[in-house]
Amino acid sequence: MVVTPTLLLALAACAQSGDRAASSDTGAVAAEAAIASPDGAFLAYEHDVQIQLDAAQIAPRIQQVAQACQNAKFGDCAVLQVDQRSGDQPSGEVKVRIAPKGTEPLIALAGDGGTLQSRNTRAEDLAQQVADTALTKARLEKEHARLLSYQDRKDLKIEDLMAITTRLSEIEAGVEQANKDSAQQRRRIDTQLVTLHFATTSGQRSRSEIGEALSESGSILSTSVAFLIRAAAALLPVAVLALIAGWGVRAWWRRRRRAT
Repeated sequence: MVVTPTLLLALAACAQSGDRAASSDTGAVAAEAAIASPDGAFLAYEHDVQIQLDAAQIAPRIQQVAQACQNAKFGDCAVLQVDQRSGDQPSGEVKVRIAPKGTEPLIALAGDGGTLQSRNTRAEDLAQQVADTALTKARLEKEHARLLSYQDRKDLKIEDLMAITTRLSEIEAGVEQANKDSAQQRRRIDTQLVTLHFATTSGQRSRSEIGEALSESGSILSTSVAFLIRAAAALLPVAVLALIAGWGVRAWWRRRRRAT
């Protein structure tokens, strides 16, 4: 078999394409691994993302992101906050809690066609909180079981029975609170908080500020003229009095010169 130069070039191109695809897949896996909590860890991840879009795209994109979350397009997701502001410089914010596998796709959807200005990813280690909650729950359940065994005694006095009943109620309330705390901690670990901030591009903001300045120039000029008119009206009586006083002093001076 004869290998021609054309065939060699084609094979090289295919190899490079395959390398790029493999590199892209490896990069995607690395990106997902970078935000995934390791096995046995109790990390609560939060992402804060600043995105710049054309002004006309902001409102539709906010709705698109919110609907994608509500419809679980990228996995389990809950919309926590949607904030949209219109005007010359529209902006908005969407805050969601989503399964880790959906974080990157959701951010990609939010920034599609725009600029990812900044991104901050942080994790809070909840290991100590989880351990404390589990310890508290275990201690309360143990005490609850011990008091139940006391409650069945035949020689128990009425006041002791009342005290045990009261303490059992307190323990049950404590266990319920510990269960709520544990569920909240598990929710923060199993899902990630993503806050998406949308703003217009810097060029649009500059044009908007220039237009706003031009639109305000008329009112600024009117305010300045009104101030001058008020100042003139306030100073007019003073000017009249000063003119009369000056005329009187001058007349007096003339009479004095004639007398001398």
